[in-house]
Formats: sequence, C-alpha cells, structure tokens
Amino acid sequence: MSKVDNLVIHEIYASIQGESTFAGLRCTFVRTTGCNLRCAWCDTPQAFHGGTRLSRKDVLSRALSHGTPLVEVTGGEPLLQPGVFPLMAELCDAGRTVLLETSGEADVSRVDSRVHKIMDLKCPASGESHRNRWTNVNYLTPRDEIKFVVADRADYEWMRSAIEARQLARATPNLLASTAFGRLAPNELARWVIADALPVRIQLQMHKYIWPPDETGV
Repeated sequence: MSKVDNLVIHEIYASIQGESTFAGLRCTFVRTTGCNLRCAWCDTPQAFHGGTRLSRKDVLSRALSHGTPLVEVTGGEPLLQPGVFPLMAELCDAGRTVLLETSGEADVSRVDSRVHKIMDLKCPASGESHRNRWTNVNYLTPRDEIKFVVADRADYEWMRSAIEARQLARATPNLLASTAFGRLAPNELARWVIADALPVRIQLQMHKYIWPPDETGV
C-alpha cells in the first residue's frame, strides 16, 4: 500500500471546536501522528510518536461516522503525510466543511481550495519562528486563517510587525491571536491589541476551559 493510501493516525474523535472562527461548533478531529517542529508551548506532544496505521478509506469512514458537519485535520503536522491531501478532498466531496490546522513551515500549496487553512505562524517564544515558510502567504485566500500563539510581549511585537510589514490582512481578514495557555494572561493581550488597534481576533482555547487543560481526546 502506497503512502498516499494510508496514514498514521493518533486519534479520531468528536468534540467542540475550541479555536478559529469556527469555535464552539461540533467538530470531528482527525489527529495525525508526527511533527517536525518542537514548539516550546506545544500542547499535543503525545502525537509526536506512536499512532496506528490505517487505510485512507478507513480514516475517511471513521471521520464521517461521527456525523458532524465540520471536520478538522490536525496533528502533529498533518501535511507531513501524503495521504492527507486526498483525504481532505474526499471529506469535502462528502459534503463536510473541512479545516486544516497546520504550521507555517509546511507547504500549503497543494491543499484543496475548498479546505479552510488555519496556518500557525510561529512567534519567537515558540523556538521555531525561523522555520516559517513565508511563501505560504501567497496561497492563502480570504476564507483561510492565520494564527499567532503569543507567549509574551516580545511575541506580540513580532506579531504586530509581521502583520504590518508583510501586509497579512490583505491575504486574509482572519488574523487570530491566541495566548500560550498558562504563559500569558488573556487580559494582557487584550490591552495591547486595543491600544494598538491591531486587526486581529483574540481567541482562547475554549476546550481548555470546558475540560481540564491537560485532558486529551476532547
């Protein structure tokens, strides 16, 4: 079986979408195994290794079985696996609204145009900001989203500079600013955004307020 026909999956489950402009909606998550980044604040290190190799047909069936209109493909870093690209297209063909949670390092140019790309541009405190693939911005549309995880004031300044210097609001109006959970108080980020009239949507990781923040499979 070729790499396109199977994927290594950490988990598939139904929950509530905790982030993005789709926050609060029922969503099925397809979490792949493996990531080539090691962000300092990563909250899913359990997905770095292990997992179960499944046929793409089986992954599709399991994802659709939960019956949610919304499906997110996440990781790890999903785009490391060739089978993810046709899987997302098949989920779209099945009538699902498909979200892709991906880093700013992975090449998004091959992603089906129907998929909502949520691209995480890494701020300095992540330890991976040098890995951002800035050419990815060229493949974003107004339906896509750029997410920044902000851990401190230096991250905020970096985000503000990137938005202005690279004119990111022209690529998409959906610029999301999250706090690194437990490292930056949301009211601090809110004060900075208000003071600078920055064109971002502040978001919290809703699932970490509904369930214990270290709980998995939610």
